[in-house]
Amino acid sequence: MGLLECCARCLVGAPFASLVATGLCFFGVALFCGCGHEALTGTEKLIETYFSKNYQDYEYLINVIHAFQYVIYGTASFFFLYGALLLAEGFYTTGAVRQIFGDYKTTICGKGLSATFVGITYALTIVWLLVFACSAVPVYIYFNTWTTCQSIAFPSKTSASIGSLCADARMYGVLPWNAFPGKVCGSNLLSICKTAEFQMTFHLFIAAFVGAAATLVSLLTFMIAATYNFAVLKLMGRGTKF
Repeated sequence: MGLLECCARCLVGAPFASLVATGLCFFGVALFCGCGHEALTGTEKLIETYFSKNYQDYEYLINVIHAFQYVIYGTASFFFLYGALLLAEGFYTTGAVRQIFGDYKTTICGKGLSATFVGITYALTIVWLLVFACSAVPVYIYFNTWTTCQSIAFPSKTSASIGSLCADARMYGVLPWNAFPGKVCGSNLLSICKTAEFQMTFHLFIAAFVGAAATLVSLLTFMIAATYNFAVLKLMGRGTKF
């Protein structure tokens, strides 16, 4: 068997769905974790600088941010490892091994391993749906703030007075209600929106949201492929090309 023919046989039996899902998973997790980490840091600086001068007002928020950042480190490590395992499982359930080394019979252990991956991936997909929904919350908050700034910058678009247009961090539960000042209004808010720090943090949260969406799509792809592969292994007793 020549090298070219060997490569062709491997490509024919390659798990293309798993390969695409793995690449999408790595991309999504890297985007979500990297941008999310920096966006949380930017939010901490904005709160400290503009919305509260009393450390006790945002001490709990800082602790939560730091906890989320540690969770991000663990999430990145776990998904990169799990994505590699799912890719390996995808190769296991293709016909590439059978075509090169001859027919093989799937063992009970192999079927059990495939079923385990199906269950874990299904559970992770449900959990990541919640993560995806939560990642939309800061985007919504920053978008509302940006919209308020646009109304201040173009007064003709609103009937309200500029001084009454505010961004209140307390309203979203970011700060306690007794925090002072807790909100920024009028031209002061507009000056915040024009800072590079606000713009960067806003766009980082959007990127993190896109990363969460990409990871969700990859998990759905993994789940469909793993379920199909397990069904074929169980019912037909042979590998697939999915």
